[in-house]
Amino acid sequence: MTEQPPPPPGPGFGPPPPQYAPAQPSYAPPPSPYTPAPPPYAPAPPSYAQTPPQQPAPAGPDFLAVDKRNAVVVDATGVAFESSGQTIEFRWPEIRSVHYRASPDGKALMVSVVHMDGRFYECVVEAKPRTRLQEWFPQLAWVLGHYRPMG
Repeated sequence: MTEQPPPPPGPGFGPPPPQYAPAQPSYAPPPSPYTPAPPPYAPAPPSYAQTPPQQPAPAGPDFLAVDKRNAVVVDATGVAFESSGQTIEFRWPEIRSVHYRASPDGKALMVSVVHMDGRFYECVVEAKPRTRLQEWFPQLAWVLGHYRPMG
């Protein structure tokens, strides 16, 4: 078997031909061949404050209602809504109140969070089958009562 040189690179790879190479700006000095190369990485930024490690959430009851697009989670950290892939989380200290009820047609659970500054957020989760809605109400009431005994 004879040794063959590697094939030349195909079009589209490597630097552009000289006629298409970017021009050196007229205001920039020409690069000096004796300028040392910059370090391969930047120095690490100084650490001004120590961030505490993430503490795992304390164990406690949780509630989960899910449909094809939306979800409601209530646990020890707070309330989380997911709607079409977007998630918003509310921690218990920033929640003024949590309300829930059945939708007017009785096919979905409607949960709302009132933020401390008065903003209002809502998530609607379809209950299929409808009997699931009647299972969610006592579960949600118990979990909310555990974390928010006064409302």
